[in-house]
Amino acid sequence: MKTIRDLDLNNKKVIIRVDFNVPIKDGKIVDDTRIVGAIPTIQYALDNNAKVILMSHLGRVKEEADLEKNNLAPVAQRLCELLKKDVKFINATRGPELENAINNMNNGDVLVMQNTRYEDLDGKKESSNDPELGAYWASLGDVYINDAFGTIHRAHASNVGIPTNMKENSAIGFLIEKELNALSILDNPEKPFMVVLGGAKVSDKIGVIENLVTKADKILIGGGMAFTFLKAEGYNIGKSLLDEENIDFCKNILSKYQDKIVLPVDVAVTNEYTNDEEYREKDITEIAEDEMGLDIGSKTLKIFEDYLSTAKSVIWNGPLGVYEFEKYKVNTDSLLKFLVDNNIKTVLGGGDIVAAAGVAGLKDKVYHASTGGGATLEYLEGKVLPGVEAIK
Repeated sequence: MKTIRDLDLNNKKVIIRVDFNVPIKDGKIVDDTRIVGAIPTIQYALDNNAKVILMSHLGRVKEEADLEKNNLAPVAQRLCELLKKDVKFINATRGPELENAINNMNNGDVLVMQNTRYEDLDGKKESSNDPELGAYWASLGDVYINDAFGTIHRAHASNVGIPTNMKENSAIGFLIEKELNALSILDNPEKPFMVVLGGAKVSDKIGVIENLVTKADKILIGGGMAFTFLKAEGYNIGKSLLDEENIDFCKNILSKYQDKIVLPVDVAVTNEYTNDEEYREKDITEIAEDEMGLDIGSKTLKIFEDYLSTAKSVIWNGPLGVYEFEKYKVNTDSLLKFLVDNNIKTVLGGGDIVAAAGVAGLKDKVYHASTGGGATLEYLEGKVLPGVEAIK
């Protein structure tokens, strides 16, 4: 896989597709993690005498009202502070203003163009990988670098259309390289290899389970999705979350891989979906009709720890309880701390589990915390990633 190191950037107009899809409230950036994550690739291009043109999406643009709230101007301002240099923002995705600004760049200049999804207002041209748009954007630069890991599972004009038109002069940046290197432990995982799956629905993880169940020594299942498996085993789950359409899938997996799937033996139950009411820990055989499980129990946590204590490599996607409620985040935090304290090689697969590790102050202590939830999930499912294939 070609990386930015393999291309001559000197005196070149270098288009870098970054992921600046950051949360913005009242015009202020709430979390700049993704901007910070792009700095090494941007800085490398600057150090190699390039003219840097940055492209990113921000939110979804379906109607005129979405334009203002998804304006990339605040991001350009934050980037200016992080790079400690001027950053030119162009409020356009095409046309003379953008073209003139790019043509007048000097080596070492940085330009941020407006949100690529502004092009979605007119026939979803970005999101549908419109061929004309991809060719036009490619014409603006000499070199293309994709460093937006969070979007590589989508085929958009900015991450597939451009490299399709710049095949010989396309490569990946340092962030994507880091992500792919970390996730490559799946190709030949060090054994015992274990998977921890949480989150709400089985439907979100079917592809992951099917792809990993043959590779993993154990798959430990918590979160809301555990209750569909428990229901498939014949247990009463009361008012707990149920993914009814996938009960048969759970039955099938359990019958084929009974020795690999590890389910909770006890759960934290309550009568209301709230953080205010006290919970009780109950054996999975004792859940009442009017109760719902919102977390694994302490016996289950101990069982998970016992299995993981023997692991050489672990991939974890999705929290074990309703993490937004303080009472039901304890076991997720405890298991994260256990993995860190025991120095077990752990990859967190994006999304909520990475956010949970961040809140617990453990994100930087695991082997790798992925920046892209959807992209990581599709990688774990063994799917082709269009943003990578276009450069390969």
